[in-house]
Amino acid sequence: MNTTHVVRSARAGTTEPAWVRYTLIGTALAFVFLFLLLPLAAVFTEALRKGFDAYLEALKEPDAWSAIRLTLLIAACAVPLNLVFGVAAAWAIAKYEFRGKAVLTTLVDLPFSVSPVVSGLIYVLMFGAQGWFGPWLQAHDVKIVFAVPGIVLATIFVTFPFIARELIPLMQSQGTEEEQAAMVLGANGWQTFWHVTLPNIKWGLVYGVILCNARAMGEFGAVSVVSGHIRGQTNTMPLHVEILYNEYQSVAAFAVASLLALLALVTLLFKSIVEWRFEREQKAAALLPPENPQKQILVSPV
Repeated sequence: MNTTHVVRSARAGTTEPAWVRYTLIGTALAFVFLFLLLPLAAVFTEALRKGFDAYLEALKEPDAWSAIRLTLLIAACAVPLNLVFGVAAAWAIAKYEFRGKAVLTTLVDLPFSVSPVVSGLIYVLMFGAQGWFGPWLQAHDVKIVFAVPGIVLATIFVTFPFIARELIPLMQSQGTEEEQAAMVLGANGWQTFWHVTLPNIKWGLVYGVILCNARAMGEFGAVSVVSGHIRGQTNTMPLHVEILYNEYQSVAAFAVASLLALLALVTLLFKSIVEWRFEREQKAAALLPPENPQKQILVSPV
């Protein structure tokens, strides 16, 4: 095997024949076209079938506008709360050794294995009229199920693993040497987090927030159970799309669906930018000569 062949094989990444690589690439592209690009094109085509004016009218309709506002509100509530939990859980799991650590790690993954419908039923069992806390809530005129608080709780449940799961392996790979060096230099816990830990995990954190926000805006199963489908009050965008489609208002349904698709595409764009920035920083850091970790920590002790 000559040097040129070795270089070409290394660049290709594998040593399989060219026809195998092209077949795999073609299969992947065909799946992307058939199951991603074609459905997206169909959504936008159907949404604009009666013209752009009809498209705008469907989005201006009061119930649709209410669903859009509620979806953004739910995401604005769920994502920051999951951000706090995700950072705290990832820090505890990656930086400390304690009894029950394996149990906590397993519980973080629980929403990935539990059906969203089941998670919605859990909140109905707890806060519904016949639930564990239902009589007390009714006596104090507090509404959780079939109201915005229940939707927020259900959305938090199904989305809370995303940020933690992005940060845990990243923090574990970084170790604790820099945090320990910051403590030696006199930094307190907040200074250590702000000046040492956060800069090291910022791109993973942003990536997790993007994924969490995308799931929060698109969640259907859990929200469908706890919302009660009250038009103009507890319908999010996915629920509003279902109602419109069941009422044979296909143009309006696909108009709202196209807005969801646009939000997904924007999320994908941000995700790609974050990945590109992270890879660029990783490559730049790999080119730098190794330094003493204590020299890299710029904190001012109290």
